[in-house]
Amino acid sequence: MTILHVTSVGLLFYLQHCGGINCLAVLKSSGPGGSDYLFTGSRDGTLKRWVLGEDVSTCSATFESHVDWVNDAVLTGGDTLVSCSSDTTVKIWNCLSDGKCTRTLRQHSDYVTCLAAAEFNSNIVASGGLGGEVFIWDLEAALAPLSKSNDSAEDDGAASVNGLVSSLTNTSMRPIGSSNNISLLATQSQGYTPISAKGHKESVYALATNDRGTLLVSGGTEKVVRVWDPRTGSKNMKLRGHTDNIRTLLLDSTGRFCLSGSSDSMIRLWDLGQQRCVHSYAVHTDSVWALASTPAFSHVYSGGRDSSLYMTDLETRESVLLCTKEHPISRLVLHDNSIWVATTDSSVDRWPSEAHNPVKVFQRGGSFLAGNLSFSRAKASLEGSAPVPVYREPSFSIPGTPALVQHEILNNRRHVLTKDTTGSVKLWEITKGMVIENYGKVSIPAWYTVDTRLGSLSVHLETPQCFSAEMYSTDLNITGKPEDDKVNLARETLNGLLSHWLTKRRQKFGSQASANGEIPSGKDTSTRTFALSRIEGDGTGENDHVVYPPFEFSAASPPSIVTEGSQGGPWRKKITDLDGTEDEKVFPWWLLDCVSHNRLPPRENTKCSFYLHPCEGSTVQILTQGKLSAPRILRIHKVVNYVIEKMVLDKPLDGTNADGAFAPGITGGQISHPAVGGDGSFWSGLKSRQKLKPSIEILCNNQASLCYLGNLVCSKNLV
Repeated sequence: MTILHVTSVGLLFYLQHCGGINCLAVLKSSGPGGSDYLFTGSRDGTLKRWVLGEDVSTCSATFESHVDWVNDAVLTGGDTLVSCSSDTTVKIWNCLSDGKCTRTLRQHSDYVTCLAAAEFNSNIVASGGLGGEVFIWDLEAALAPLSKSNDSAEDDGAASVNGLVSSLTNTSMRPIGSSNNISLLATQSQGYTPISAKGHKESVYALATNDRGTLLVSGGTEKVVRVWDPRTGSKNMKLRGHTDNIRTLLLDSTGRFCLSGSSDSMIRLWDLGQQRCVHSYAVHTDSVWALASTPAFSHVYSGGRDSSLYMTDLETRESVLLCTKEHPISRLVLHDNSIWVATTDSSVDRWPSEAHNPVKVFQRGGSFLAGNLSFSRAKASLEGSAPVPVYREPSFSIPGTPALVQHEILNNRRHVLTKDTTGSVKLWEITKGMVIENYGKVSIPAWYTVDTRLGSLSVHLETPQCFSAEMYSTDLNITGKPEDDKVNLARETLNGLLSHWLTKRRQKFGSQASANGEIPSGKDTSTRTFALSRIEGDGTGENDHVVYPPFEFSAASPPSIVTEGSQGGPWRKKITDLDGTEDEKVFPWWLLDCVSHNRLPPRENTKCSFYLHPCEGSTVQILTQGKLSAPRILRIHKVVNYVIEKMVLDKPLDGTNADGAFAPGITGGQISHPAVGGDGSFWSGLKSRQKLKPSIEILCNNQASLCYLGNLVCSKNLV
């Protein structure tokens, strides 16, 4: 069966990555006045070439041939780019071309995860994958001309080298060595076959080679570092010490020392001459995924799942936290005195590295001594002694476009609803391959679940989770409410569902139905009083049972409810069949308390914390040294007004306390830093001084915030 996959196409798709970046490579200019190039490989299945200028980058080519994640890429020979993918192929490209693949190598049986190339031997490239295979390729032989029949058979326009489909003659075979350990997976008459370094029984995640290509190291899920002679494929030694998967490897130029990073959070330095581990560094609190070293191999840069970038002196063990990211760090590459950092996000950042003089970084302070046991860093982190990053913002960024993470095919089979990593929801027209509606960011937490087990749509509400979602009244088109009035979606939905029941109950019991926290029982004379200590109000102090239009249910086709109370089992009834006698014996207590008394169960702290800093390059002074707190959903103009007050006005605006806190938005005890937002309107205090209002733009995650600061989006980010 043939399957046609269609990828969303647009100008942005070709200019930016839309998936996490898995690999990086830098090509230095060959002469004065030339430009350096950065190559990136992504989970979106493409590689891109970026022309680097002074604080500017341009995508000059997209290399599009892989049909799955691009997992690694290396440069060799000055103009050759080699990439590997989860599509099980290794592809060869002319890196200075317009992006056409020149050869596809098909030898792996599973995902190809890693590559290694020798700087001074451009003919040798090694590849490893989840099938446990390690192949050493002779690129000159692999790139030998193929017959015309094979050229036309390759689906992407590039020639294919595969033991099963090639028809090269015996004379086309050009092995780079011979050994009893070399496995020829196809006969010579079938074409070129790479050297196979046999020994791995499980997946291979990391490869590295020295500058001359005379030594190859590999690691993976077997937790050992294997050392090979790539000229013959023979195994030289096996090094043990890590307690979890080996995720990244690095060799010095001579091949004497090897660095390894592991999922056990440790970095180990191996002396291959002594065949032992000479140092171990407990720097990270989670898996180490990426390593890079200074030219002298005196300092190592490391990143991983803990989203932190460290630099460590291999001799003195002194370590410093350079920066923290919002996403796990997947790859590092040095470029002059900077370091490019790739993450599982679609953007790439350049940070200062001082690779030629690392002492400068340590002189800024904040360093610590790396331990030699993995739990030492974890313990330090738990005790609150985490280091402070040297840099807060990258010196330059190449932005990506958010990746799609959720989708839903609509019933008309032409439209698909998608959600990306930023929470933005869009509606796609499949027959046109384009977005026809952009609903923006959806920052409402999941407050219900659904199923179709009964053949109809069943919606499940459970306390207290169902009361976690709020929206502004204006966004629901509810008129007559203040600008900052918010409604609880679950409470209003329950009010709509039980409005018929409440009307009937008031007809039967009058004002007793909602007096003093007591709910009269329609089936016996006993009453149940709900202690106020078990519940909390919504802050309004109202007992408003008006059903707003967005929450009105049809009386012509009313839904049924299924629930149970303190006595008896579950029951089901249409909402219009309720007669008002139902009480806590058949209804859950929290439901009655919500509908009858407008009270909600206790909830966790609904405020989030965030920082407010001037944008890089701005001359504005720092407004506050500490964190600010705000409701989980907050109109961004509240933050803008706060900035205006701090920057321009000589005294607090109307509606604020002396310390800058918004009085209506603060509940409970004291806070250590000013709180931004709340439910009080801020505009009135500005009307008389509109001429003082500067142009303010708030950035969150490096993107302009247009409407809301919500749901902890900025709780750990600079704004």
